[in-house]
Amino acid sequence: MNDTDVLTEFLKMPLGSTDEVFKKFAAIPKAIHRGNSLKQFLFVKGKRKDRVLLVAHADTVWDRHYEEHNTDEPKEITHTDGIIRNINGGLGADDRAGCAIVWLLKDMGHSILITNGEEHGRCGSTWLMDENRDIADEINSNHQFVVQFDRRNSRDFKCYKVGTDEFRAYVEANTGYSEPDPLFYTDIVTLCRDITGVNLSIGYYKEHTKKEYLSIKDWQNTLALCRRWLSEKKLPKFRR
Repeated sequence: MNDTDVLTEFLKMPLGSTDEVFKKFAAIPKAIHRGNSLKQFLFVKGKRKDRVLLVAHADTVWDRHYEEHNTDEPKEITHTDGIIRNINGGLGADDRAGCAIVWLLKDMGHSILITNGEEHGRCGSTWLMDENRDIADEINSNHQFVVQFDRRNSRDFKCYKVGTDEFRAYVEANTGYSEPDPLFYTDIVTLCRDITGVNLSIGYYKEHTKKEYLSIKDWQNTLALCRRWLSEKKLPKFRR
């Protein structure tokens, strides 16, 4: 399968369940899958000495403040002029497109974390940090930094409250992306107790609505730059 085929595979997974996402990642050797429902995560320890943690969340929602929806309605994915949509509404690129990137980077020697419940107040990552001390300590002691793939638009990054000035400059130098503001949150705000983290744009727009779409070019750009950046021989460690 090529990169776009993998992306499409993840986008075709049912909106109302995360089972298929976790089932796919659970097939990776030595994957640690714990919990159920929203309090759930899957972790795979990387082999690189200077490894980073690659994060995405399996759950996705349509915002009822925008419109009512039926997550059981079959998807009809279209690719037109470099844009992916679901004709029946609700693409789920936030964050299935992030899961696809993590899958495509899984053989680089870095660690993988797939959480559940990010869209419900970071349930999975909070449960991990509170009730799974071994994994929480592994994340914060044995990784250089964290990269999450869960940001709208094409060339944004966000460190929220878990980035330093030095780390922000490093991310900007290696991605060419810029940080519009440090507001709001995603799983890295919970996970990064001692180390820094960044959330990168992956090319989706109008998330949580029936009009959601994804730019393949923007998604591919983040994938390509991470393949280049995270394959460097020595990655520095950044502490908060």
